[in-house]
Amino acid sequence: MEQIANHIIFFLLSAVIVVCSIMAVTSRRILRAATYLLFVLFATAGFYFQLDYHFLGAVQITIYAGGIVVLFVFAILLTSKLGEKSDRISSTKRAWGLAAALLGALICGYTLCTHDFFPQFAAGGEVDMKTLGHALMGMDKYQYLLPFEAVSILLLACIIGGIMIARKR
Repeated sequence: MEQIANHIIFFLLSAVIVVCSIMAVTSRRILRAATYLLFVLFATAGFYFQLDYHFLGAVQITIYAGGIVVLFVFAILLTSKLGEKSDRISSTKRAWGLAAALLGALICGYTLCTHDFFPQFAAGGEVDMKTLGHALMGMDKYQYLLPFEAVSILLLACIIGGIMIARKR
């Protein structure tokens, strides 16, 4: 019975993430898009809590849902007029965006299906959090600190670029 409840919760959280992600991308009001992003981050924290990773769930809520979304909302409110809508997207740009999204989904799916992300764990069994933490934050082979830092710098550059573009209007 507990396993059925876990499956139901998993599918509900998945549905919230998919629907709110689509709404965040397609919303013409930027403040609503940030709100939908908040719901996506809360549902992601729900996944962590369901997996009994309580620390990661709390970090997800406090740092991402609490800090990052508040930062986005402040940046939105400081750089745009309240209730301002974005321009309509032309059908050509929409087609190119859809093609890029499908190509990205195909590349991600191919990579997930063919790449062995943790070959040292291929023998089976469960991986403890300390080993997983060292794999994510290490600098050796099959460790992901450099991509993690690159993504954080890219996010910072996007935020600064967005503020600079908004200030020039």
